[in-house]
Amino acid sequence: MTQQVIHPMVKLQRNVQSLVDSNIIKPTDSIWKIALLYSSEWQHWKQDLLDFGFSMQDPVSDLLAVEAWDEE
Repeated sequence: MTQQVIHPMVKLQRNVQSLVDSNIIKPTDSIWKIALLYSSEWQHWKQDLLDFGFSMQDPVSDLLAVEAWDEE
């Protein structure tokens, strides 16, 4: 039995989707609002998001729309 490893960004994406589903943040909110909820881990997530071409002003919906996190 092989176990599939989940990309770290998928984990973040799922957590952010949960925040949207709970009406804690809105899909139209800027990604930087996530920083308020991930204070201790934010520098790591921020750098990963920047590496994938996101800006902190992009809407959360852009993050949620990613279907595959390919690292090339």
